[in-house]
Amino acid sequence: MYPELFKIGPLTVYSYGLMLGIAFLTASYILTSELKRKKLDPNLASTITLLAVICGIVGAKLFHLIENLEHFLQSPIEMMFSAGGLTFYGGFILATIVIILYLKQKKVPVLKITDAAAPGLMIGYGIARIGCHLSGDGDYGMPTDLPWAMSYENGTYPPSAAFRDFPEIVEKYGVNGIVPDNILVHPAPLYELIAAVFLFLILWKLRKKIAPDGMLFMIYLTFSGAERFFVEFIRLNPIVLFGLSEAQIISIVLIAIGALGIFYLKRKNERKK
Repeated sequence: MYPELFKIGPLTVYSYGLMLGIAFLTASYILTSELKRKKLDPNLASTITLLAVICGIVGAKLFHLIENLEHFLQSPIEMMFSAGGLTFYGGFILATIVIILYLKQKKVPVLKITDAAAPGLMIGYGIARIGCHLSGDGDYGMPTDLPWAMSYENGTYPPSAAFRDFPEIVEKYGVNGIVPDNILVHPAPLYELIAAVFLFLILWKLRKKIAPDGMLFMIYLTFSGAERFFVEFIRLNPIVLFGLSEAQIISIVLIAIGALGIFYLKRKNERKK
């Protein structure tokens, strides 16, 4: 893994930060293109992207600290100001709420904007997962002997630390109570990258065919929730309820919102016709 890509004098370029930046820029470019196609103000894209960056990072960090409250209480300063430790759903939820409130204040068609953002959100998520893979920040999966299994021993959050709260994994694979850092695991970020590219292509193809407004975003929510729900079965996150992780529970909520939204918008469109 390559948490640090290169240095320019005193400046260190980190793989996760670089890929996160590329993800935001890509999503912003696609959003701008879609706003132009929909004959909406393309300048909205820069403001939306700025809000997404700020609220996304703040929300992701807050959610991560809440998820790891015990570790946060032990070393609050270190966790608050660490470069890693970002939870996607926290950033997504906060950024979505703030952006929708902003759009309502500006009296622009919210559902048209969310549809325009959907493809970029999907591919941006996939690009950000490349950063997770390169940095080895703990988003990888459980141990496996599959041919494409990978080692994250040089990552920012190596297996010896990532698996310490999983006694069953420590018991099975540990040496003197510690899982070796060179253990081979599922490259879960790459699974999500592949899924994100595939789902992006579907959304990109549907974007000119789907009606009414809001339908594409509801499909995005369903796709995004389903992708994360299934990959969580081989991820490291602890079980919190009904044999599911916290991310899976949020995924189910997103799938439900998306499915109900699709049903509602479809019925509403049929009544208009």
